[in-house]
Amino acid sequence: MRKFLVAVLAAVSLAGCTSAPESSSGPAVTLRVLAGSELRDMAPLLAEAAEETGVTVEMTYLGTLEGAETVASGAADGRYDAVWFSSTRYLQTIPEAKKRLANTTRIMGSPVVLGVREPAARRLGWDAKAPTWSEIAAAAERGEFTYGMTDPAASNTGFSALVAVAAALDGSGRALDAAAVDRIAPRLAGFFSGQRLTAGSSDWLSGSFVRRATGEDPGGPLDGLVNYESTLRSLNRDRQLPEPLTIVYPADGVISADYPFTLLAGASDEVRDGYGRLVDHLRAESTQNAIVAETERRAVVPNVGLPDGAPSGLVELPFPDTRTAIDALLVAYFDRLRTPARTVYVLDVSGSMAGERLAALKTALTGLTGVDTTLSGRYCRFRSREEVILLPFASVAGEPTTFTVSAESPQSSRDAIRTAIDGLRAEGETAVYDSLVKAYGLFADAGERFPSIVLMTDGESNAGRALGDFTSFLATAPHPVRVFPILFGEAAEQEMRQVASSTGGELWDARDGDLGRAFCQIRGYQ
Repeated sequence: MRKFLVAVLAAVSLAGCTSAPESSSGPAVTLRVLAGSELRDMAPLLAEAAEETGVTVEMTYLGTLEGAETVASGAADGRYDAVWFSSTRYLQTIPEAKKRLANTTRIMGSPVVLGVREPAARRLGWDAKAPTWSEIAAAAERGEFTYGMTDPAASNTGFSALVAVAAALDGSGRALDAAAVDRIAPRLAGFFSGQRLTAGSSDWLSGSFVRRATGEDPGGPLDGLVNYESTLRSLNRDRQLPEPLTIVYPADGVISADYPFTLLAGASDEVRDGYGRLVDHLRAESTQNAIVAETERRAVVPNVGLPDGAPSGLVELPFPDTRTAIDALLVAYFDRLRTPARTVYVLDVSGSMAGERLAALKTALTGLTGVDTTLSGRYCRFRSREEVILLPFASVAGEPTTFTVSAESPQSSRDAIRTAIDGLRAEGETAVYDSLVKAYGLFADAGERFPSIVLMTDGESNAGRALGDFTSFLATAPHPVRVFPILFGEAAEQEMRQVASSTGGELWDARDGDLGRAFCQIRGYQ
């Protein structure tokens, strides 16, 4: 939702060319598709499909929630011909989006399950007997199981896991409603007490999990990872970890992605014809075998086997069938269930930020204070119990201002943050690294909170410490904290990229001026 429900946006042609090839199957046509970022691995198969069918697919990668908003608002009309996310279940609950959907065809599948490091699986007995979600939650609450999971408002894997554990703990066999969410909230909170890593993208999450397991990222290894079966199997197949993961299929059921390739209602007759040829090709037995072999996903047609060793007959848990229930579950997750965050916003207010740039920064940050009421904006806002620290800097690091979002009156806390943002003024030089070092000192008493630093700068550091001084500091820093730099204006890209990689964070590029999207998407990693 925001990447599933926000991942990094990039429009590419999967066939590697700008015009569709002619084919004996029919006239050349190009399909413009909004898609989930995990479908990048379909590029080779789609290139082969273009040769066979004459249908070229141009993918624009977007989180499912942001994609749902794009469709529901009408912004996709005339710009895109189809959507291809891991699921359209959320889209179907939004009337404005549902009326814009036409033909839909399932292409492949993959359940959302657990990958558990072998020592942890043996210690918990999960290598011999599959646990229930309730048993997994109990182990997490006891502090015996730690794991990474994506933000459920940003990625389908996190949302599917949230739905699965909630439905299993409810135990009614019916689709969740808002009342059920309240009943099971205490046990859900136990499950999420074991979460130690969050991300806005399934691919980024698995990469970070691997880097922590191999010592490349700070923080140490985690016991497990919530992700698609296909992703976990690929990690094992490619031997990316010191030891293979034990793939755990919870005994009481899963939620699976079914990857429906869905036409939009405004598609032309030419596009509809191309769509038909393409999905017929993708569902052909030979292509389905290739999907299984190359992506580790499950086929959706008869006579094609499962990925080697994957179990059959998995129980599918019920999915909420109303937007009210989905929103209640997401709001509960962010405001009551998950471990809250502590985030330091290290904000460049040097002289070069004066005028339009400072105004853009204020507008972008203000969007997180509850004024953005769009579908994605609702889940970007600062959350109940979260700690938000504003650390402006220019020639020197400024004094930090700390806000804790009240559980009883969250909007009043957000209003106070907005007032502080309005008071930012620009002057002076740019002391980036002195300010980052000061930010690290604000995590000494963070406890179990998710720690992160967001750095926004529009230029090179020209006062105080240099990059080398900061990397030397990291070697002795007592608390590992991920830094998410945002490129803006003339920011030093290579230096910011090194800051991100050396701290286990990620670089965001807002040089096109869209700071609001960058700040919102980073929320999936906090």
